[in-house]
Amino acid sequence: MREGGRHRWFPYVVIAVLLAILAAGTISNLVRNPQPRLVADGIPGRAPMRAESSLDSGKYDDLVRHALADLDGLTLPNGATLAGWDGPWRYVWPRDASFVAVARCAVGQYDQALKVLSFLDSVRPATGRWQARYTEHGDHVDDGRAAQLDGSGWVLWATWFCRAGATYWDMVRESADQIATELAPDGLPAPSSDYWERREKALTLGTVAPLLTGLRSAIHIATDQHHPAEATRWRSALETLSAATDRVFGPDYARTPAEATSFVEPGVEPIGIGGGADAIVTVLGPPFATAREVVSTAIDHAHAALTQPNGGVTPGESWRADGVSWTPQTALFALSAAARGDHATADTLLSWLDQHRTSTGALPEKVNRDLEPAGEAPLAWTAALVVLADSALRNPLPVP
Repeated sequence: MREGGRHRWFPYVVIAVLLAILAAGTISNLVRNPQPRLVADGIPGRAPMRAESSLDSGKYDDLVRHALADLDGLTLPNGATLAGWDGPWRYVWPRDASFVAVARCAVGQYDQALKVLSFLDSVRPATGRWQARYTEHGDHVDDGRAAQLDGSGWVLWATWFCRAGATYWDMVRESADQIATELAPDGLPAPSSDYWERREKALTLGTVAPLLTGLRSAIHIATDQHHPAEATRWRSALETLSAATDRVFGPDYARTPAEATSFVEPGVEPIGIGGGADAIVTVLGPPFATAREVVSTAIDHAHAALTQPNGGVTPGESWRADGVSWTPQTALFALSAAARGDHATADTLLSWLDQHRTSTGALPEKVNRDLEPAGEAPLAWTAALVVLADSALRNPLPVP
């Protein structure tokens, strides 16, 4: 009888031990990743927000007006658009600046957008990759960060969106040719740093996705500007890169190519093992690319996988597991949902961003586990994405 009792209790003991190990691991992780706090709230010396815009009144009117006012404050007279006002954020990233230019054009602020593009044109690399970031005076920041190929894609998209291809044709040609030059015989570029801002040993979707958008944008520009040779050359590169992306990253479109693929049975889509979801999968769909069912499925899967207990989104499954949400990635999913016609999801995410602004109304870089704004505020990339998401809710955005 005692023997039988031992067998009955054994599963409960095992479960209790496993739960204890899980709890210890969770506590250890939280100790290693302490709660981030707000670094700065608003731009020093600025008067309370009194921004005006050409937008009609809408649900997110106050949110968007604050975002545009903060972009005004972060954009210097020479067109340099700072990612944030303080310390390590006080630089110009080609990615962030491109999104700011697009957001400006989306709401009809073309003069402000052209100032941003003019600054980017002044620092463009005649050959090679764009630097990860530049000083407000246009100098390279020599801090050991490698040049990043994704900048070529972002800048091309912004130039096309703002219909500035004629003005910045040299920047378009050099950036698009750089993408085409980087493609290896397998149709893909070599690994490069991306928006995660770290050195990568494997090629990431964070590099590939913006390059696809950039090439499509460049083809439109070349066609409109009557440069058939360039349009043909870049279309060939786009077809090569597109096929390779689907082959290597599909059908899950994770951050890195799957380490293995599980084939269940004929007629059933294979499942990639490894790689991990990444918020950048949104750039494979509207408003960056024409909608495809397989991509929409991957975007929805990534959104579910990356949503944190606090309601926002983390950059990726292989990002640190600290329960902190990042506002740029949350806003990326809001933009994606709005552009794909999923207004309910877009509303949910924009409302969450609206509710977690700082005391000055600025959009912070992060929201911590206690639902407090954290990191730098305002953050240019998030502000631009919020403007674009709201614009996509109002009217369809153009897709290259």
